[in-house]
Amino acid sequence: MTARLGKKIYERALADLQSQLVDMQAWVQSTGARVVVIFEGRDAAGKGSTIKRVSEYLNPRVTRIVALPTPTDREKSQWYFQRYVPHLPAAGEIVLMDRSWYNRAGVERVMGYCTAAEYHRFLHQAPIFERMLVEDGILLLKYWFSVSDAEQERRFRSRAADPMRRWKLSPNDVLSITKWEDYSRAKDTMFVHTDIPEAPWFEVDNEDKRRGRVNMIHHLLGRIPWEPVPREEVVIPPRPPSGGYERPPRDELSIVPDYAATLERRG
Repeated sequence: MTARLGKKIYERALADLQSQLVDMQAWVQSTGARVVVIFEGRDAAGKGSTIKRVSEYLNPRVTRIVALPTPTDREKSQWYFQRYVPHLPAAGEIVLMDRSWYNRAGVERVMGYCTAAEYHRFLHQAPIFERMLVEDGILLLKYWFSVSDAEQERRFRSRAADPMRRWKLSPNDVLSITKWEDYSRAKDTMFVHTDIPEAPWFEVDNEDKRRGRVNMIHHLLGRIPWEPVPREEVVIPPRPPSGGYERPPRDELSIVPDYAATLERRG
C-alpha cells in the first residue's frame, strides 16, 4: 500500500510547483508554444482533482480545461478525431484534456459503444494523428492515472455517501467495478498501440492523491522546455484627488443581505 504523503510536505511542495506552473505558463505565452496535456485513467482515479491543482492559479484565458460531453448524432457521423481538433491550442495556449480521444480505447470499447471496426481503426489512427500534432510543433503529454481496485471502490463508496460529490458517480462509473479486468485489458492493448516515442504514456501511481499530484506536476514541469521569462513590474499608480463624486444613498440600492452577520450572532 502506498504511504500517504504528509500534509505539511504536500502543501509546501504543491505551492512551490504551482508557482513554477505560473512561470511555465508565462513562457508558453511569450514563446507561442502550444501544449496539450491528456489526463486519462480509471473512474475515480483522481484525474479531476489533479487538473484542479494544475489549473488553480493559471490564467483561464491561456490554460483551458476541455471535458467534452457525450457526442451528438452529428458528431458520431464525423471522423472520430474531428470533434477534438477545434479544442487544440493556438500559439501561447495550454489545453488540459479531462479525458480525450482515448475514450474510444477505454469506455467505448469496454461498454460496447463503438464497433470492433471503429475500435481497431482508432488504434491504427491514433498514433498517426498524434505524430501529426507533434510534427506540427505541439507539445503533447499523456498521463494515465492508476489506482487499485480496492481504492477505487473506497472512493466510489465515499462519493455515494456524500451529497456534495454524488453527482460524480455516473452509471458507467458504477459498472466499472464489475468490469475491472475488461478495463485492464483495454488499457494494456491501448498502451501497446499508442505508447509511441513521439508521444509516450506516463503512468501516475495515484493510490495516494497527494503523492500522485506532486509527482505528476513535477514531471510535467520537467517535460516542457520552459525557462523563466522576464516580466514587467506592475506599478500601482497613486489615486488622484477626489473630483466630488458622491455615492448614491444605500437605501436606494438593492444590497445583498448580510447573511454573515446572522452566522456571527449564532456563534
